[in-house]
Amino acid sequence: MAKEIRTGVDEVIVHFAELEDPRSEINRRHPLVSVVVIAIMAVLAGASGPTGIARWAAIKGELLKTLLPLPNGVPRKDVFRRVLLALQPDLFQACFVNWLESLRAAAAEKTGIDQPVLAIDGKTLRRSHDQSKGLGALHSVSVWASEFGLSLGQVATAEKSNEITAIPELLRLVDIRGATITIDAMGTQTAIAADIIDGKADYVLALKGNQETLHDAVIAYVTEQYAQRFREQRRSPAHHQGNGARS
Repeated sequence: MAKEIRTGVDEVIVHFAELEDPRSEINRRHPLVSVVVIAIMAVLAGASGPTGIARWAAIKGELLKTLLPLPNGVPRKDVFRRVLLALQPDLFQACFVNWLESLRAAAAEKTGIDQPVLAIDGKTLRRSHDQSKGLGALHSVSVWASEFGLSLGQVATAEKSNEITAIPELLRLVDIRGATITIDAMGTQTAIAADIIDGKADYVLALKGNQETLHDAVIAYVTEQYAQRFREQRRSPAHHQGNGARS
């Protein structure tokens, strides 16, 4: 079980303080960082959408006033809706990933694990489809640091088959240096393995029988190495240095 890692509001604020405010100057009654941090905390507490965020914020209003700059009180749902719609997703994501990386560093220091296992997996969100609008279910690919109990990143995909193109994007988003990346058989691609090595990480990739050529080649290689008691691997510099050695 992952050890509990605590973080304060001030530590969250610092990662979103430089986020560019998309609002016009006449519409800035509430500081952007306060609106964003409240929204994040509310969603983490289980709120869904601007109405849920505003309801949570109203309940926690007195506490929030002691933690955040709120010169005009707690924002209402219309403020959360306008701000969240206007934010540039890429800029927000960059701030959010920086915050997660700081949590990862704190978890590594707390647990003593500096070479974590990062599991990359695709999921389909239940009941996320909307047949009336012709929208299918929402698919996403995420990276999970199991020892820390922390999700480090997530990329949405239009279809489950698009996971192959989403994985490289996710690898660029997260600092994978020194980690061991695990991916199911769909992600067992030469280009993905190369991206992991370029990121200074190791990998464990799954294989299935329907990947016949590669599956047979791996079996033949392991069988040959086993017969030689893996002497070739013991002599390999990459094996000892851990600099992207293939697993």
